[in-house]
Amino acid sequence: MKLKKRISTKLICFVLTLVLFSVSENIQAQKRKKGKKKNQVEVIDKPVKKKEKTIADLVKSSKKIEGLFPIYQDTITGSIQMIISDDQINKEYIYFSQVANGVMDAGRTIRGSYKGSKVFKIEKYFNKIEFITQNTSFYFDPKSALSKSKDANISNGNMASIKIESHDKKKGLYLIKADNLFLAETLSQIKRPKSPGTPPTAFKLGSLNKAKTKINAIRNYDKNTDLVVEYIYSSPSVLNRGSNALADGRNVSIKVFHSLIAMPENDYEIRYDDPRVGYFTTQVDDQTSTSSTSYRDLVHRWNLKKKDPSAAVSEPVEPITWWIENSTPVEWRETIKKAVLQWNVAFEKAGFKNAMAVKIQPDDANWDAGDIRYNVLRWTSSPQPPFGGYGPSFVNPKTGQILGADIMLEYVHFTNRVMYDKLFNLASLNETFENSNTEEDHTMYCSLGHVMHENTLFGNAVLKASDASDLEMKRMKKEAMTSLIMHEVGHTLGLNHNMKASQLFSPEQLADADFIKGKCLTGSVMDYAAINITKDRTKQGQFYDTAVGPYDVWAIQFGYTPFKTELERTKLLEQSTKPELIFGNDADDMRAPGKAIDPRVMIGDMSNDQIRYSIDRFETINTIMSGIKDKFTKSGQSYQELRQAYYILSSQRIDAANVVSRFIGGVYVDRAMAKQNGEKQPYTPVSLKDQKRAMATLSKYVFAPDAFNAPNNLYNYLAMQRRGFDFFRATEDPKIHSQVLGYQKGVLNHLLHVNTLQRITDSELYGNTYKLATFMNDLNSAIFKTDIYSNINSFRQNLQLAYTNMLINMLTGKQSNRYTNHAKSMALYNLKNIKKMASNTGNIASRAHKQHLRTLIDNALKEIK
Repeated sequence: MKLKKRISTKLICFVLTLVLFSVSENIQAQKRKKGKKKNQVEVIDKPVKKKEKTIADLVKSSKKIEGLFPIYQDTITGSIQMIISDDQINKEYIYFSQVANGVMDAGRTIRGSYKGSKVFKIEKYFNKIEFITQNTSFYFDPKSALSKSKDANISNGNMASIKIESHDKKKGLYLIKADNLFLAETLSQIKRPKSPGTPPTAFKLGSLNKAKTKINAIRNYDKNTDLVVEYIYSSPSVLNRGSNALADGRNVSIKVFHSLIAMPENDYEIRYDDPRVGYFTTQVDDQTSTSSTSYRDLVHRWNLKKKDPSAAVSEPVEPITWWIENSTPVEWRETIKKAVLQWNVAFEKAGFKNAMAVKIQPDDANWDAGDIRYNVLRWTSSPQPPFGGYGPSFVNPKTGQILGADIMLEYVHFTNRVMYDKLFNLASLNETFENSNTEEDHTMYCSLGHVMHENTLFGNAVLKASDASDLEMKRMKKEAMTSLIMHEVGHTLGLNHNMKASQLFSPEQLADADFIKGKCLTGSVMDYAAINITKDRTKQGQFYDTAVGPYDVWAIQFGYTPFKTELERTKLLEQSTKPELIFGNDADDMRAPGKAIDPRVMIGDMSNDQIRYSIDRFETINTIMSGIKDKFTKSGQSYQELRQAYYILSSQRIDAANVVSRFIGGVYVDRAMAKQNGEKQPYTPVSLKDQKRAMATLSKYVFAPDAFNAPNNLYNYLAMQRRGFDFFRATEDPKIHSQVLGYQKGVLNHLLHVNTLQRITDSELYGNTYKLATFMNDLNSAIFKTDIYSNINSFRQNLQLAYTNMLINMLTGKQSNRYTNHAKSMALYNLKNIKKMASNTGNIASRAHKQHLRTLIDNALKEIK
């Protein structure tokens, strides 16, 4: 009974709840109806589709800059957007960049530096536009089935993948944001990587500051889009503030030109490299060739075409035009113009008249040297001159066609400013742009300006000491500028260095003023030759090259002659065995200890008898050194000029010593092809006579007790002019012993280099008769024999200790395992001989020195056991 009552109660409650809910819903519906207007139709809400913004919408606050890639720059924020069209998708373009302005502190990131060029392709991937760097290092013959796998294990580079902001389907246009393309290091690495061994206290660039980095200029043309971007690298604090070229080491500015260039569409003829002549090249490997030298290396040259192809000599359709920048000293413009036009002599032999043209940039020109459409001879006067001049060019990597070039020149070339780090610091004597660790530097830089500046300072010292006239001094400087310009223009035509060209004339011919007048003193202006200073001052003729050489003419013929047949080209190249056409570039030169093998491929040398010419240089310096105190001391002035003259003369001594030292263990190289007319065997060791002559020269002028003698009262006057707190961190007195020992060790570093000693032994198998045992015995005698039984002066004590330690290092040092057993045996033999000779004789200092030698050797012998 109670159960039925409970069920009935629950049922009544449920019914009442439904009724109340129904009434409530009815009331709400009535209210909604009352709120509607009469006859209004009820509409169910649907999500509203957002309207896509058009390109016009997104660029309405921007300024349009028409060109290859139209750019829109926001007039308020400066941000940029770029248009890509349908017909640009899947097409290739060239990217090129150069430094508009920088500082040496940033790792030689300096004005005018070319950072190379590369090919990129624009691709579309769904809603993104991508910029893909193309790998141009390999060739596949399209006729070969292997060409179907040409992309196997070869990587391209995706530089950027950028979202499409808007697409105009009707016009086939895509709009992308381009800030990160240019304002980040997307297209090119600007900040150079830290080199191994960099001291922790060295100056370091901060991180890229995106908030401060900005676009300084946009220049847009039909065939190229150029932007100037100022990158700011910031660090909250720096340990090293950098040089005085930096206003604030925490915030460093580097300005860079970026160029996007349309791929040239023309009839340019690809020309392939040949090892007998020296051009810059783009290296390409033929992956479908079975040759042992499967190279298709592209020569870098201009697209020079004849107006009249049928004529033996014709003007070009378009000459190679140079502009002299309006920053060029007015008094030198005519000299520079004539130097550039000297190359027309070579081009005439290649079939072109007036191939080179020169104009002067007007003061009111609306373009600057950063515009890639102009080839410009540019001038700067930097606080730390990175070069005297260099001439880079940029090319189409797919063909080798040169698309543009500049020549950078430093005003330091005209001044008496000394690059002290070059003259006084031995570690930097052989440090040049060509010796840089990066491949980019190998092909872009030239340090002839440094060499010529030192040569000209030496010429100044010689001329002043010999009471030369102002007219002769001016002539020397004019010849120096002519030679430098011709050299750098040669680079922009595609030619690399020829350090072997100095063999053209004999010492007698170079001392004959009438014979050499108006000539190239070497086979090529692309050499790093010494200044031609005659020992007999009454016979002084020409100092520098004033015309292109026979090799230059021949090389231009190879690069630019419109050959009608392959036989014509072959016949021209077969002339390479002529003495005046010999060639060897930086890869072959011997400027650094142990590097390369042919002593003729050297810098700072001259004549076809380099040893005799160097002896004359030693004698000339010794003569001048005896009188420089009187010649370079001026009443009322400091002794800075005297100090400079002393160090310049001293540095020229070591240049001559380095030239001579390379003959010991040297091997002459001939790169003629097999069976070529005039061919010699590829390797011929230097004769016993010349190696002995070189050893005798070093013994007398580098190692002898009196080799670096100077008037006793000269050292008292080698004072630097005081400037502020220049002497705060180091004493100001001249470090004569350190300087002389540095020069001597520079020579020993080559003579005892593992490569030199190994080559002496190996070359005995193919003709070298100056055997290792004889050479090392001669070297021991040169350093010890003269004074070992008597008093030994302080210069010789330094030399003998340094040499002894080098022999010990050959046996026990970290690099000892690199030396051959033959070299180690002779090192041990010489050490024991030194110990026998170092008897307890002479004054107290000499006896102490000999005791030092014996102790070093005893300790080394114990370690060997």
